[in-house]
This record gives sequence, C-alpha cells and structure tokens, in this order.
Amino acid sequence: MEEAGEIAEPRLVAETGLAARVAAVIELSIQAAGFRLVRVKVTGEAGCTVQVMAERPDGSMSVEDCEAVSRLISPILDVEDPIERAYRLEISSPGIDRPLVRRSDFTRWAGHRAKVELTIPLAGRKRFNGMLLGLEGEEARLRRLDAAEGEEAQVLLPLAEIAEARLVLTDELIREALRRGKRTGRAEEGSDAESSSSKGSATAAARPGRAGRAFRDRPQSSQRMMRPQ
Repeated sequence: MEEAGEIAEPRLVAETGLAARVAAVIELSIQAAGFRLVRVKVTGEAGCTVQVMAERPDGSMSVEDCEAVSRLISPILDVEDPIERAYRLEISSPGIDRPLVRRSDFTRWAGHRAKVELTIPLAGRKRFNGMLLGLEGEEARLRRLDAAEGEEAQVLLPLAEIAEARLVLTDELIREALRRGKRTGRAEEGSDAESSSSKGSATAAARPGRAGRAFRDRPQSSQRMMRPQ
C-alpha cells in the first residue's frame, strides 16, 4: 500500500502544450505498471523527439525498465495520437542531476545542491542555487551559496510557485547515487549493456555515468484512423 501511494504522489511541476497532452494519455498507464512519470518534453531534435522521463518509486530505472515503458506507451500514443507527425520516442531515467518534481524529492535529496526557479520573484529574485535542506510544510528550505556576508542565507521557497528544480551534479551526489543504486539492486549507472534493432523497435543503452534510455521511432506512415470529410 505504501508503494502504491508513492507511485500516485502528484507532481508539483506540470507540462504545458503538446507535452501536457502526451503526459495526460500515458501517466495513468505508467503508474499502473509500477513506475512514476517524472517529466515529458517535446523537442525539435531529429525532427521531433518526445522525451519521457520515468522512475520506480525508489528512484531507480534500469535499461530494461526503460524498454518496458517504451513497449507500454508506444501503442497508447499510436491510438491516442497526440502528436500529428513523425517523432522519435525516448524513454530515460531522471539521471543523477535529476529534476525535483514531487514533495518526496525534496526530502529524499536533502543535503545536496539544487537549483530552483520560481514562477514569481521572492525577495527580488526567481533563481536560487544552494544546499537543499528539506521541506517545511508547503515550502522547501534551501541554504543559498551566494548569500552575501550579513545576508540571511536560508530561504523558504513555496512549492506551489516552483517552475523548475533540479539537483546539481557534484562528487558527493554521484557517490550517493551509486550507493542507492547498490541498495536497490538496480544500478542504472553501472551497466554496460547495450542493444539495438531496426527502425520502429526499441533500442536502449546504459553506460557508467549515464542514465538508461530506450528509443522508438514512429514513422510518418504509422496507421491512423482516417475520418471522412
């Protein structure tokens, strides 16, 4: 029951536009399979690339997990058809310098550096860079690294006003990510496995220091329902 609650934990930061439409059609299916959606991003890379970032409740995501999510959501996207052109589907783990999108992320990664951007200014600024100290109610506490002498270093950032937040890559963060990977038995960073196949099927790769990924090309000639004029 506890894991089910973690999977269904809502995200603080939501997509807009086309990425929001993609997230809306895949998120519940991803949750039902035991994963959590972290982020959806649609870019112009390789014509059009749909990047789906996902993880297990413990924060792990192996190459095999990426491939499983790819096989799960590809037919859903074909049926729902939120993107009316050819695109490349990329499934990945959050990586080490991951986005922070849920309340639990700010607790789980307390003690590590983070960059946070707000939707509205707080004390005259929107961007903050410092040590994440955890949550206090509906606010995240952060100790600024750029605070001037005599200036209050700690700030409380309203969760409801966070536009983007992510960890900063440091040696300590890398060590902690490797320790957690060993504990979960899903060390995504330490695998040398790599596989590939022809266009239209998934490929995946994981190397030390890189997140697991799976790819799927969706050609322009994908089957669609044609409605009469």
